[in-house]
Amino acid sequence: MEYEVRLARVEELPGLAAIENSGDPMFREIGIVFPPGPTVVEQLAGTDAEILVAGDPPVGFAAVEEVDGAAHLEQISVRGDLVGRGIGAALLDEVRARAAAAGSPGVSLLTFRDVPWNGPWYARHGFAELPEERWGSGIRSYWDAEIKAGLHGLGPRLVMWAPTG
Repeated sequence: MEYEVRLARVEELPGLAAIENSGDPMFREIGIVFPPGPTVVEQLAGTDAEILVAGDPPVGFAAVEEVDGAAHLEQISVRGDLVGRGIGAALLDEVRARAAAAGSPGVSLLTFRDVPWNGPWYARHGFAELPEERWGSGIRSYWDAEIKAGLHGLGPRLVMWAPTG
């Protein structure tokens, strides 16, 4: 089954936190338990972030912000019972297409290096590790915020980048 990827409607935003949380059991199975607090999509409410969704009603979403003059993928989440069906890839394709259309030189993201559906998944989709000497101040701020939030204590993290050109 295919799911159309489109901009989220305002009334859909509150329900996206449940999609994000539905992936937590997959992480718990490999020993990653996220600290309590708001979801990424809840943190982005009221900001300039662009939220794309797959499906109607949504079964997945991607949240994108501008960081250091480029698109930054803050989060992709797919409903836990639908993981592995190409929904995340469709969202990622649309993020990259929209970034290219907007003139962004690429898309950055921060993720777990070794979690199969994180770093290795993005690598299969054309992302590569962005060396620290190429980080802008915005990416550095994200990195430092993740350290402060305790994410780096859950497993090795990395910054990745894919050009849009």
